[in-house]
Amino acid sequence: MPGRKIRVTSCSSLHIIGTSLSNPAAKSMKVSATTNTKRHHHHHHHSSKTNKTAAARAAAMVNHDTENLSPIFSSKSKSSDSTDNVGVGDSKISHEAIEQDVTNLTNLNNLPSTNAFEALQISSDRLRTIIAALHCNILIRKADLVRNLDYVANVLDAVHEDETRIKQQHIPVAPIRRRLMEEDDGALSEIEPDSVPNEVRDWLTMTFTRSMSTLKRRPSDKPKFKSVAQAIRAGIMVDRIVKKWTLRIKLKTINEWTFDVFSVNEFTNGQCLRYVGFELMQRYNLPNKLHISITTLQNFLEQMESGYSRYRNPYHNLVHAADVLQTTYQIIYNSGLMNWLTDLELFAIFVAAIVHDFEHTGTSNNFHIQSRSDVALIYNDRAVLENHHVSAAFRLMRQDEYNILSEFTSDEYKNFRHLVIEMVLATDMSCHFAQLKTMRSLISMQENIEKAKALALILHCADISHPGKPWDIHHTWTQSLMEEFFKQGEKEKELGLPCSPLCDRDNTLVAESQIGFIQYIVEPSFIVVGDMLEKVLKSLVAADSELLSPSIPNRSMTSSPSPSAVSSTELNHQHDEQNGLERQLPSSMTTPIPRSTIVRRPWAEYLKLNRERWVQEAEEERRRKQLNVIEEEP
Repeated sequence: MPGRKIRVTSCSSLHIIGTSLSNPAAKSMKVSATTNTKRHHHHHHHSSKTNKTAAARAAAMVNHDTENLSPIFSSKSKSSDSTDNVGVGDSKISHEAIEQDVTNLTNLNNLPSTNAFEALQISSDRLRTIIAALHCNILIRKADLVRNLDYVANVLDAVHEDETRIKQQHIPVAPIRRRLMEEDDGALSEIEPDSVPNEVRDWLTMTFTRSMSTLKRRPSDKPKFKSVAQAIRAGIMVDRIVKKWTLRIKLKTINEWTFDVFSVNEFTNGQCLRYVGFELMQRYNLPNKLHISITTLQNFLEQMESGYSRYRNPYHNLVHAADVLQTTYQIIYNSGLMNWLTDLELFAIFVAAIVHDFEHTGTSNNFHIQSRSDVALIYNDRAVLENHHVSAAFRLMRQDEYNILSEFTSDEYKNFRHLVIEMVLATDMSCHFAQLKTMRSLISMQENIEKAKALALILHCADISHPGKPWDIHHTWTQSLMEEFFKQGEKEKELGLPCSPLCDRDNTLVAESQIGFIQYIVEPSFIVVGDMLEKVLKSLVAADSELLSPSIPNRSMTSSPSPSAVSSTELNHQHDEQNGLERQLPSSMTTPIPRSTIVRRPWAEYLKLNRERWVQEAEEERRRKQLNVIEEEP
């Protein structure tokens, strides 16, 4: 109403998921809304008790919404170190930052068109800015408010019109659109107009209606927002849709050697292990095939993240576990080794990669031995951490809520446990040279390579693979690892122990250490694993030629794990894609299906480039050291 003044105070609260325009790192904030303005006589029956109850319903519904963002995207994660649901007074978002966001509302010149995908995220951000400004009593120019709400309304209208057209044409709906259709009306209708104070509701409704009146609409097209709570709810809905769709796009690159796990971890608020793990398990339908409860699998992955976060390690953390898991999968995927593995074996290598550094202390085996730690005493100074990782993981799986093996038969459990133990213990670096020597010997022999040894080498190589990744990824990992080494060196000094190699913050030459690591450890390991994969593939080709007959289909095409699909045509296509091979359908069952025995080695070029980069860095290191010596001379 003209002339009406609005004042926002703290009484009831609504939980807003998301961030401000200037502070994307903030995870959540509370916006409180009520009014002390005296009501007209005909509104006297709306008591404060009614307002509190309505606001409580709105807050409860919004909280319920956040719990259903995704089956594994929950803000209640046990591993999350973030502080959620904090009061406005404790929020890190400053008053000045919100004012800056409000200033940004005036700029509408470079916004994408309302039917562009980016418009969804921008709409969400601007709605949250408006709500934050309301709470902090920050003035928003009426013209800016009208134009922004009008833009948001047009974005939602564009999505709605697109959905209506697709529904009328009976076109299958994409997941982002299907979620919007299922949740839009039902979720928004849960918040009644009385969920917020009348004056705030009337003000927003009046403003929004005026902005809508400038557009030509059919009589059936009615304004959606009748309250501030509905505007908040719509913003949350748009934000959720954008997040889910963007995550899906990011995980599409999970088959690639250059997969950026840091980007996924940042987008998932530090929960990349559960997402990568769940994605790979579901991709091959392993929960269904192995009778694993989805809830139990989610609980297990969350607890893995909690264990990895226990010591707050710079390097040996849940991001490292997700990276090793994806790299292990990529090596198998890229080589076509899926034809060699059963579902149980594939599940075993996934779990081994997930648990291989579970509850890592951020210190080396030698540190535990020298400091006579409890874990060193338990495992008698042999593969101290590796024994703990696998033991702690299996002890966790004895609890019903984390027992992903509950439906395994005795033989399945025995085989699974044998594979996981073999693979995790092989990540002990003290076994590195013996492991390579054994595998070189097996490659030169006529006999086939034992699966446990082959999978153990793959996991070991994935564990030390970051020098074979693009420079930005490799350099980030190197900085994290060196920081963890330096922290161990500081602990050793405190305990009066000799400083371990590469753990002296003041004297370690990082570039030189990486050159040696690549030249003597990583590069030889990947040469061996590449040769091993090619030998395995040749054995599969020989098996195909022996088993192929008019009445017996190719065994490798039917027994290997394959991604779930909606049709047999897509299943065959995905099966070929998953192994990195381009296949042609045979002209008859007696025509052999060509299988490549050459393994692509994407790591080779990156190892070369990164080593050359470190050589340059080493020269700079030497110059800096010489300058420091000259400056210290009297």
